[in-house]
Amino acid sequence: MVTLPRITPMLATPGRLPLPGGDERWAVETKQDGQRAIMYLPGDGTLELRSRSGEIITRAYPDLLDIGGALPGTPAVLDGEIIALDEHGRADFERLQSRMGLIRPPAGAVERAARRAPAHLVLFDVMFLGGRSRLAQPYAERRQELRSLGLDGPSCSVPGAAIGRSAEALELTHTSGLEGIVCKLLSSRYEPGVRSRSWIKIRNTLTVDAIVGGWVPGRGRLAGLPGALLIGQRAEGRLRYIESVGTGWSERERTDLARLLSVAVITDCPFTPAPRIVGARWVLPRLVGEITYTSRTRAGYLRHPSWHRLRPGLAPEDLG
Repeated sequence: MVTLPRITPMLATPGRLPLPGGDERWAVETKQDGQRAIMYLPGDGTLELRSRSGEIITRAYPDLLDIGGALPGTPAVLDGEIIALDEHGRADFERLQSRMGLIRPPAGAVERAARRAPAHLVLFDVMFLGGRSRLAQPYAERRQELRSLGLDGPSCSVPGAAIGRSAEALELTHTSGLEGIVCKLLSSRYEPGVRSRSWIKIRNTLTVDAIVGGWVPGRGRLAGLPGALLIGQRAEGRLRYIESVGTGWSERERTDLARLLSVAVITDCPFTPAPRIVGARWVLPRLVGEITYTSRTRAGYLRHPSWHRLRPGLAPEDLG
């Protein structure tokens, strides 16, 4: 029996269009919104799933065990993403969260979670096959080999990858309510554990004008400055908390925000209901900022929020 090598997944670098060198050098895949997983297939009908950190997560996904028999007698290590689909057939990370972390669950918990949110494994790379490493092969060859394995089935799929046309692909994912795209250099080798410029992920972003209702102090060199802003939106006459934002500003903007927040201090939380946030400082809800984000949870919270700019020309009452 072949000993399968442990391989840390290759990571994509955040970026934007246009792509370096032109579209014709790149393949474009839909960015999946789930849990990264490396699949180890010894070829004996079993499988082992490991997370990006290397933790064994096989037990959390019993509904994927049938994939173990997909390549009888052919040892393989494959790269992919575990997703849970919504009613429209799109990856729904919030739904998958009920499955993640169920490594040592109470009796019956995994089975109940699998019935509520069936898992599906999307495969996009092959790193080891039939006793031979594929790490040094170009992406285009690895992708062709992966497609030839015939792994598409009820619990597993190998979606196609388009060559070029990245702008059209990004727009299509945007109109379809998907997270974005991953662009992969056709000539690139697989680099275990590396966040490489050979893979570029581009997220669709949305914007919202939100009201600052508080902040959390930074630590270390950021002591006394905002480490994160607590933001909300008006709904039915109340300010509803929608997330904390801790990225997106320059050092100068952080200092300017600290000055504006220092003259607006209040003792009572302006959000209803009040969020439970350790170390929160509350302010009069009068500053408005433009926030970028990728999507919202069912409860209305922003995912991947980032500060874009202060909106000094807008007052909270202008937002409705």
